Amino acid sequence: VQLVESGGDLVQPGGSLRLSCAASRFTFSRYSGMWFRQRPGEERELVAAIAPLSDTADSTTDYTYIAKGRFTISRDNAKNTIHLQMNSLNSEDTAVYYCKADELGLWGQGTQVTVSS
Repeated sequence: VQLVESGGDLVQPGGSLRLSCAASRFTFSRYSGMWFRQRPGEERELVAAIAPLSDTADSTTDYTYIAKGRFTISRDNAKNTIHLQMNSLNSEDTAVYYCKADELGLWGQGTQVTVSS
């Protein structure tokens, strides 16, 4: 089982990126998906989370102060993937972004996001 992130890049301030986290050998929609980030010299911090898919409702989402109003977490169940759409990026968002399948304790390898002019 593994998670593979992609979509990190160099982007100018005010720009947007969409990160993807593809799961293999397990059904990601059965587990909570999370995005974390780790800025240079700092600890890893939670950005956003999405609940497992249920039969009765869409997955609920939750955001920390980092993401509110700018980032959106979502699922693409057909591709066994979660995404993080990031808008209005600034230099403080420069970090390695990691996804996690929470109940499995499974992490991806990370993808670098650099916001700079």
